[in-house]
Amino acid sequence: MHNGLLAVRRNTIRKLLRSVFGIERLREGQQRVIDSVLDGKDTLAIMPTGGGKSLCYQIPAHILKGTTVVVSPLISLMKDQLEKLEELGIRACQVNSSLNAEEEHAALDAIAAGECEIVFCTPERLASPDFLAVLKGVKIVMVAVDEAHCISQWGHDFRPAYIEMAAAIAALGQPPVLALTATATEEVMADIGRQLNRPRMNVINTGIYRPNLHYGVVQVTNPDQKYAEARRIVAETEGVGIVYAATVKAAEEMHRILEDAGESVTIYHGKLPAGERRANQDLFMNDERRIMVATNAFGMGIDKSDTRFVVHLQIPANLESYYQESGRAGRDGKDASCTLLFLQDDKRLQQFFLAKHYPDAAELRTVYDAACELAEAGTVTTERIEEKLVELNEAKVKVCLKLLKDGKLVRQNRKLEFVVTAMEPKASHFESLAEVYIQKQDHDRESLEKMVGYAVSGFCRWKLMLDYFADEVEGFEKCCKCDNCKNPPSMNLDDIEIRDDEFDRTPEPEATGPHFEVGMQVKVPKYGAGVVSTVAGDQIGIDFPDGEHRSFMADFVEPTSA
Repeated sequence: MHNGLLAVRRNTIRKLLRSVFGIERLREGQQRVIDSVLDGKDTLAIMPTGGGKSLCYQIPAHILKGTTVVVSPLISLMKDQLEKLEELGIRACQVNSSLNAEEEHAALDAIAAGECEIVFCTPERLASPDFLAVLKGVKIVMVAVDEAHCISQWGHDFRPAYIEMAAAIAALGQPPVLALTATATEEVMADIGRQLNRPRMNVINTGIYRPNLHYGVVQVTNPDQKYAEARRIVAETEGVGIVYAATVKAAEEMHRILEDAGESVTIYHGKLPAGERRANQDLFMNDERRIMVATNAFGMGIDKSDTRFVVHLQIPANLESYYQESGRAGRDGKDASCTLLFLQDDKRLQQFFLAKHYPDAAELRTVYDAACELAEAGTVTTERIEEKLVELNEAKVKVCLKLLKDGKLVRQNRKLEFVVTAMEPKASHFESLAEVYIQKQDHDRESLEKMVGYAVSGFCRWKLMLDYFADEVEGFEKCCKCDNCKNPPSMNLDDIEIRDDEFDRTPEPEATGPHFEVGMQVKVPKYGAGVVSTVAGDQIGIDFPDGEHRSFMADFVEPTSA
C-alpha cells in the first residue's frame, strides 16, 4: 500500500480506537492482523490468550462497508461480545439456538436490511441453507472464524460442526477469511488453510510467551493428596481463580471440599441445567464468588482479566489444551500462577477419553451408499443422510462426509448439497480414507505423552512449551519464574543405591492381561455382552446389542467363549 494511504488508514484506526473503543493504541500483533485484513488477504492470526483477538475483526468490520460474519462455537461468547458492541454503538446481532422465534425473526430482518455490521453465528447455523440465503442478499466483506483450531482434524478441540464451513463461505462468494486462534502447531496451521480451502493464508503468529504467567507442577501420589493440595493453593493464593477438573465427578468433589472449607466458590459443568450454568458463570464474572470449579466446558471465550491463578486437578490431553486453559489467568498483564497437580494414574483417564470410535471403512461405505441412494431420488444434504442413517450419530456422519469429500468421492455445491462424483469406488479407497483417523489416534496418544513429559520434566516450563509450539523468543533461555527455574531438581548421588544388575539392559517381561482382538466376544459389568470393534492400547471399543458403541479400559473387560 502507498505510504500516504497507509498513513490515512492508521490515522482512521487511531481515531476509531479512541472514540469508539476507548483504547490509546493497538499492540503490534493486532496492527499487523488488521492491516492484513484491510488489504483483503486471507489471514490466520495466532495470538496468545488475552491477546485481543476480537479487535482484529471489530475494527475492520467498522471500517469496511458491508457485513462481517463472525463464526464462533460458543453461544455464551456471542452474548458477551454482542453486549459489549452494543455499548460501543456498533450494530451487531446474533443468530443461534438461544433465540426465540420472535428474536430470530428480528435478527434475520435486520441482516437482510443491511443494518448489521457484525453478525455472530455458530458453525451449524452458517451451514444452514436458509441462513445462507439471507446472507447472500447482503454484501459480506469478511468471514471471521474464531477458535479456528476447532476446524483442524489435528487440532486439540476438533469439532465436526466446522466441517461444512469452506462450502458455506464459497456459497457467500468467497469473501476474505480471518481465522483466529491462541494455539496452533505447524501441522494445525497448515490444516486450517486446507480445511478452509485457503492454502495461501497470510499467517501472523505473535507467539505464545506471556512472562507474567508462572507455571508449576505439584507431584501427588493419591487423589486425597491432590484435593488437599488444591485446597491449600486456593487458601494461600489471593484473588480470584479457576480450578479445572477432567470429570464432572472430580469437579463436584472439589466444589464440596472448598465449600466445606468456607471458600467463596461456585461450579460449572456440562451436566448442569443451562440456566444454572449461566447463573454460576455470572456469580464468578461479577465477583460474587472468588473460585470457579469447572470442567473444560467453562472458559473458551471467557475474559475475566483479573484471574490470579488456575489450578488443574488432572493433566489435560495435550499442551494446546493446557496452554488455552491455564492462559485464562493474568490477562490483565499482572503476575498469575498456573499449577498442575500431577498424579500418574490420571494419564489413564485421558487415555480413556482418547479411545474415541472414529469412522472406519465400513461406516464410510455406508454413508457413501446412502448418498448414492438419495441422489437417485433427489437432493443429498447432511440432514437427509442423518435421517436415513439413524444408527450413526450426527458427528460421525459429518466426519464421514468430510473424508468422502477429501477423497473426491463427493463434492458440495453452492446450495450445500452433496453431489456424488465417483461411482463404484474400490473397498481399498474407503480403507485409505479411514487411515487418517488411525493416524489421528496415534497423534493424540503422542500428544498425551508430551503432556506427561511436561509434567515430569525438570526443565524450564516455558521453554518446554515454546519448543512444543516451535516458538522462538529472542534471547530466551529460561523464564526464571517457574518451579523448575526457582528450585531446579537436583540428584544427590549419595542417596542412590546402585545394584549389581543396574546396567542389565534386558527388560523384564511386562505383566500381561487378556489379549483382545477385533471380533472377540466379551462382557463388561453393568452393560453385559458385546463384541470388540476397536483395540487402541488399553482402550477397548465394544459394540453392544442395543446398537451403542462404548469404550472401556481393558481392566474392566472380560473375554467370553464364542
